[in-house]
Amino acid sequence: MPLYSIFRPPLLAAGIVILLLSGCGQPRPTLFAPSSLPRFHDDGNPASLQQAVAAQRRYLANLEDHAEFVIGGRIYTVEWLDQSLITFQEILAGEPEQAELDRLIRENFKIYQAGGRLEADPGEMLVTGYYEPLLEGSLLPAPPFVYPLYATPLDLVENTGARENKKIGRIDESGEFLPYWTREEIERSGVLAGSELVYLKDPFDAFLLHVQGSGKIRLRDGSIRALHYSGNNGHPYTSIGRKLVEDEIFRLEEVDTQKLRDYVADNQEKGAELLNANRRYIFFAWGESEHPRGSLGLELTPGRSIAVDHRVLPAPAVAYLVSRRPLFDDRGVLERWQPLYRFVLAQDSGAAIRGPGRVDLFWGSGEYAEAAAGIMKESGSLYFLIQKQPGAADHE
Repeated sequence: MPLYSIFRPPLLAAGIVILLLSGCGQPRPTLFAPSSLPRFHDDGNPASLQQAVAAQRRYLANLEDHAEFVIGGRIYTVEWLDQSLITFQEILAGEPEQAELDRLIRENFKIYQAGGRLEADPGEMLVTGYYEPLLEGSLLPAPPFVYPLYATPLDLVENTGARENKKIGRIDESGEFLPYWTREEIERSGVLAGSELVYLKDPFDAFLLHVQGSGKIRLRDGSIRALHYSGNNGHPYTSIGRKLVEDEIFRLEEVDTQKLRDYVADNQEKGAELLNANRRYIFFAWGESEHPRGSLGLELTPGRSIAVDHRVLPAPAVAYLVSRRPLFDDRGVLERWQPLYRFVLAQDSGAAIRGPGRVDLFWGSGEYAEAAAGIMKESGSLYFLIQKQPGAADHE
């Protein structure tokens, strides 16, 4: 819920790049049959792909038997989508060479392409990355650990109604349903006192965890505990990176996680105002699993799980992502960009991942994951694979 998704909350969801780049218009169609296809091969770890596909099958197994998905204007049953995954697993099990893999994919699957973010360039995606941070924390407030993360408060309520009309808020003394407290109100008023889970030593770290949606906390006794997304205050997400660009503080190409961190640290009052510009606030719970889970309830697989807008792009299908990924030298300095060709699974979503032109790739944890997620804001293409149905044309 994808960390540098400072454009995306949360990792149930899931790069700081998200902080900058959300809010693009939603073109139509959301999916289309491409006039040409990429060459299908994979630059990732084969075991991680099998792991991610197996997790996706568990997701389908928990759906009702009669559930159906409309993909590219066609109706697909859960059974057929699961068979698509089985066929894909069988192809992988044969360990085909690149040319053979490409042939088998084209022969067995109908390919849909995500609509993209621009009307003028259908299919062009904005590709960002997110990761799971490891932060220092304390269960008790003691300087420098004075910035709390909160559990879901008891007065947070969700009204009933159609899913798209549900609202998160609170009930005041007169019984009136009101919007829940904003980030600024929570931070400045102490209204959530008593709901603290853990304290961090840096306000940007706390904000970052809100964006990423989950992470690990190394406590003062040396133990490490997983912290997972539990809820939010119902307010819309605002990209602080984009705000700095709109305010002409930075150019778009300049903004990355470190730039944002430095700005908040060097401008105490303006830094607080910047963070509070994102009215959305995330609540957490201690996790039973050490691995983060996405919005489908599945453990995320580094380099394989992606966050997309599940309202317009299909979660159950195998996807194929074409973009670029960064390579760093031994000092952590960006050395070059390398093409990315990878089968992925849409197992997460996020408040900043909206429309058919956004995809956020989960990199996992560690130095590379943090560095890659912090700078990715690449263009790319995303394709979805559904096993062909007998008698159906390759492209409608």
